[in-house]
Amino acid sequence: MKTFKWIFIVALVLVTGLTAINHDRLSRLYAAVTLFEAENITGHFLNMNETFNAREVNRAGPVFELPQSEQPITLPQEFSFEGQALSVDEFLNTTGTNGLLVLHNDEIKFERYYQGHSAQGRHISWSMAKSFTSALLGVAVDEGHIKSIQQPVTDYLPILKGSGYDGVSIKDVMQMSSGVKFNEDYGDFYSDINRMGRIFAMNGALDEFVASLTREREPGTLNHYVSMDTQVLGMVLAAATDRTITDYMEEKLWHKLGVEKNAYWLIDSAGMEMAFGGLNVTLRDYARFGRLYLNLGNWNGEQLVPKQWVLDSWTMDAPHLLPKEKSAETGLGWGYGYQWWIPAEGEYMAVGVYNQFIYIKPDQNLVIVKNSSNPSYTEPDNLSNDHSLEFFRLLAKRLETKLTPSVASVSAE
Repeated sequence: MKTFKWIFIVALVLVTGLTAINHDRLSRLYAAVTLFEAENITGHFLNMNETFNAREVNRAGPVFELPQSEQPITLPQEFSFEGQALSVDEFLNTTGTNGLLVLHNDEIKFERYYQGHSAQGRHISWSMAKSFTSALLGVAVDEGHIKSIQQPVTDYLPILKGSGYDGVSIKDVMQMSSGVKFNEDYGDFYSDINRMGRIFAMNGALDEFVASLTREREPGTLNHYVSMDTQVLGMVLAAATDRTITDYMEEKLWHKLGVEKNAYWLIDSAGMEMAFGGLNVTLRDYARFGRLYLNLGNWNGEQLVPKQWVLDSWTMDAPHLLPKEKSAETGLGWGYGYQWWIPAEGEYMAVGVYNQFIYIKPDQNLVIVKNSSNPSYTEPDNLSNDHSLEFFRLLAKRLETKLTPSVASVSAE
């Protein structure tokens, strides 16, 4: 795989020439092509704005404190997956854990940082950004900017007429059921998702890339994970509100959630946010967003995201959205709602590639956040997502049984 990458880079250099005009593009391309290599992955994930163009999402107001619990938990030594005992330390190490936070009853029960991450550091969300984009779309619907999610996306995006998205409803796009043909395999150098990454690195416009995609099946018939579906939602949001996603997020969320740090979105050459995965946020601020959804969109008495939208986000309202056997087409195999994964009734997850998670269990008032840079993520038969879910479930069980730890957790900032 590395050989293909270097051949690609060298060929591009020969074609374009090493001019000052091309230097920035080539630097971004090199970063994109080597982004997930073991020696680079953590540094990239913690500093995406140093390589790619980004726009700041400014915070405002007092910080909503998340106090450290007087009864923190310690992590278990092992957990079980399909009858096999797995070491927790090995799990945290092999999944490239950068940060882990357990928020229970509005108190931090565990918080720890690894591999240079810190409480002040902002980590790439990857596809956890999809859940943020969904929240903002729900606000836009509530405010009347979008009349109905039954509308076709082309009502707002004429650029997509004639594409695979022509006539597809916002709801089908929201539920990853657009019917658009797309290969999301990060381990395949020639996949659509990696092709998009190289276009993004070379200052290509995401809107144009999305408009080039074609139809594979009837919309609303299969939950097939397509990151560009979320990019379309971001495009709809920007067109309907006549504002950037950054600006809308500042007003509707980041000025109200009591976050600690500014966030930032990666943007393309046209200034459009990478809505499907380009958000960068601190570990605690990811937890605050999880707390917002834990409380059904209500933040200390103010309804920031419509309650019904949150409930609908966690509802599998068609057979093709129910959990199913994992495959190349169905992805994780978990159930799906409005840009949220539903492994089972009563637990919900925002999930990003390379093991980013916001795990929510409402009946326990529990949010678990994990930032990671797993260099082995694309290896065949990698089970790190499934292992992570079982690990979160074990932590939930330990909190449910109110086990008292003997040693307090440490927050290494």
